[in-house]
Amino acid sequence: MEIIAYGVLANEKPLLQEAFDQAFGSRHELRCLEPFLNRDTAPTAAGHQVVLSSVNDTLDAEVLHDLAKGGTQMIAQRATGYNNIDLAAAQEHRLTVARVSYYSPHSVAEFAWALALAVNRRIVRAVHRTREFDFRLDGLMGRDLHGRVVGVVGTGKIGTVFTRIAHGFGMRLLGWDIAPNPDCLALGMEYVPRERLFAESDLVSLHVPLVPDTYHLVDAKALALMKKEALLINSSRGGLVDTDALLTALRAGHLSGVGLDVYEEEAGVFFLDKSLEVMTDERLARLMTFPNVLVTSHQAYFTRDAVGQIAETTVRNIEDYFADRTSENTLVHPGLG
Repeated sequence: MEIIAYGVLANEKPLLQEAFDQAFGSRHELRCLEPFLNRDTAPTAAGHQVVLSSVNDTLDAEVLHDLAKGGTQMIAQRATGYNNIDLAAAQEHRLTVARVSYYSPHSVAEFAWALALAVNRRIVRAVHRTREFDFRLDGLMGRDLHGRVVGVVGTGKIGTVFTRIAHGFGMRLLGWDIAPNPDCLALGMEYVPRERLFAESDLVSLHVPLVPDTYHLVDAKALALMKKEALLINSSRGGLVDTDALLTALRAGHLSGVGLDVYEEEAGVFFLDKSLEVMTDERLARLMTFPNVLVTSHQAYFTRDAVGQIAETTVRNIEDYFADRTSENTLVHPGLG
């Protein structure tokens, strides 16, 4: 049987193929495609029982209908997030849907700190200058993080690793989540209401999933509460931040720096080469004009360790499907619900 994968990155392909070969040998073949799965590419999945999707694929009701009509029975999402999948439509079409519920939390937490440090110390601007032999320090002044307040929004696996690193910097720890995490409490974290976290933090880092309750969690009200010199880091999901509100705050000189590894309209842009095209997304283009904003292309998870774990878990999800088993990774199964 041939299994088809969409949105496969060049560095991801050998790790996915290795995990696939180890699990299935010659029993199944893997076909990796660079294009994302959407309404235009869905017909190419016809005849494939199992489809591997990526985080920026579009799996709405129309796409799922076309997949089911073409014979697809199982979708394995190569990511933790699944806000791009219409689960109700998947249930209606009796599709099995699984995700990767866990991979190295260090990959994302470490990258979030890389963004925070780069924004705070103006690293990218400094490198651009020195490449042109401009060695002035004007405009490059940052702040010590030691002794300052970090607000961690979401203290799950990734948030906890981020908190441990903050503890190593000697920062005061504030947290917000639906329930306190004992590991974070042991580090001295104080759980506070969201409004207080935004108001008191010198650095706010987002580590919650994108669900209806967290959509635009950082809106105009939240941004107004934040200190003028605060840093905002988002390495989770773009929809957590209201981009229009963020642009308004930045134009007003609010926030010392912003690091974004995700963007709410990143689908169709991130992971692609748009350098020879006109950027039609005006909000993204405007974000790029601010010298205190860094935007990266959803790469926080992109380490060999994490991508390898994602590939291995994806293969296990396929094995579970063939054995008619469910696991903590199963989102939709015809026998459930």
